[in-house]
Amino acid sequence: MGAVIDGRAAEAGDVALAMSARYGHFTAMQVRGGKVRGLAAHLDRLSGATRELFGQELDLDLVRASVRALEAVDASVRVFVCDAGGVRVIAVSGPPVRLAATPKRLRSVRYQRFLPHIKHTGGFPQGYLGRLAEREGYDEALLTSDDGVISEGAVTNLGCFDGDRVIWPDAPMLRGVTMRLLEGELARAGVPCERRVLRVADLTEFPAVFLANSWGVVAVDRVDGHRIEVDEALMARVTGCYESAGWDSF
Repeated sequence: MGAVIDGRAAEAGDVALAMSARYGHFTAMQVRGGKVRGLAAHLDRLSGATRELFGQELDLDLVRASVRALEAVDASVRVFVCDAGGVRVIAVSGPPVRLAATPKRLRSVRYQRFLPHIKHTGGFPQGYLGRLAEREGYDEALLTSDDGVISEGAVTNLGCFDGDRVIWPDAPMLRGVTMRLLEGELARAGVPCERRVLRVADLTEFPAVFLANSWGVVAVDRVDGHRIEVDEALMARVTGCYESAGWDSF
């Protein structure tokens, strides 16, 4: 595991800077062979959030240099941006994550993230809800409004495939990089995407419900007490589209 700040190896005196990153934003990615899927989308996310949170431009060359300095070949990488006497970039690496293909079980909870369109560092509520769901025998928390409208998972996007089109929740959410990549690949395969108000009971109407995040794409087979049948052929189309996305060098 490694850490790089502004392109150089982190030192003991950088603890204070790391604490400053509590008010900041980040992107998470899986690196394989020194490459990542959707680099442009990751950089666009970081640039937009830096402008919105700090009113400044982000040095994208510094972001690339910081990730390269990690010398990560196969790894999980996170890039944090904070404002500590100027915009600073913190890149950290850890072991790679390979998502198991086993369908996931979701526990719905009433919670809406603050500034949901930004991947900010205020992740304690999501972490707590995710751990609570795991203690109850589920794999992920599914966030809903007070009236039951689905927005997203605690650390995932949720999608539904009816065989003709992919439906995403029509609610405030983070438009994840994997979601963005998947939309592009689905469009190239002739599968349109749309947004629709969804509640938990609606999910049982779809032959394929799935989660997407930097770890990959995986089917969902249960939400609360609702069993969801998984059409393996339809899920294979979704995962195949994701796997067709290219890899980019830093």
